[in-house]
Amino acid sequence: MSIQLDPTSLAADLLYAVKTGGETDSLREELATLEQSRLDRALATRRERLAFWLNCYNAYAQLLLEDERDAEDGLDPEAGRLARWTFVSRDRIPIAGVWVSLNDIEHGLLRRSKHPWGFGYVPRPFPSPFERRYRLPECDPRIHFAIRHGFDHGSPVTAYSPSDVETDLDAAVEWFLEETVSYDRERNAATVPRLFSRYRGDFGGKRGIVAFLREYDAVPTGRRPSLEYERTTRAPDVDFDGDDIVDELRP
Repeated sequence: MSIQLDPTSLAADLLYAVKTGGETDSLREELATLEQSRLDRALATRRERLAFWLNCYNAYAQLLLEDERDAEDGLDPEAGRLARWTFVSRDRIPIAGVWVSLNDIEHGLLRRSKHPWGFGYVPRPFPSPFERRYRLPECDPRIHFAIRHGFDHGSPVTAYSPSDVETDLDAAVEWFLEETVSYDRERNAATVPRLFSRYRGDFGGKRGIVAFLREYDAVPTGRRPSLEYERTTRAPDVDFDGDDIVDELRP
């Protein structure tokens, strides 16, 4: 008789198999056919949900991208925004008898039903019963440094476990900020990735972003720098203190 792995171990094993080029079909089938009663027991805590959905996202982001590359009319690496949006929004991931998309996992389950275009202030409309049942109890902004979109460069992919997910997320944040954030002491300005602007509500607005940067030693303690968001052009977007009015839009 085969031994059934718990769902969190299944998701971690799937990600490991993806990373190492191992066999994934049986693991995908087990995740697809899980009874929701088993998922209820496995995802009873915040850490279990966090580890499970991070592993599912990172595994399927790579698997779906490989499927697209294998297809004759697959996604071009230089695909535009519409093609990329279609890629992440199609329901092609079966979990416990329900088909979900990468967007469902990222914005619904990990960000606790937040709209992808709402700067972290707008709720995701019409969350499904499955999403409401298994989403995180609150949005943890560290997930932005842990998920891999397939198109982007980011921190090394880790297979998360409930026991170590907090420590591993902190390590992912520290790695990312060290690689991407610069601080100009003379101007008291920090240059940060665009994701801080796109998801500013997840961090608690500008003040929350600065506090987050201080927590991980990306800017000096006691300083309140202006934020300059990296762009594809050389000219940065600047977020000065006067822009904090957006904080008032939080629901």
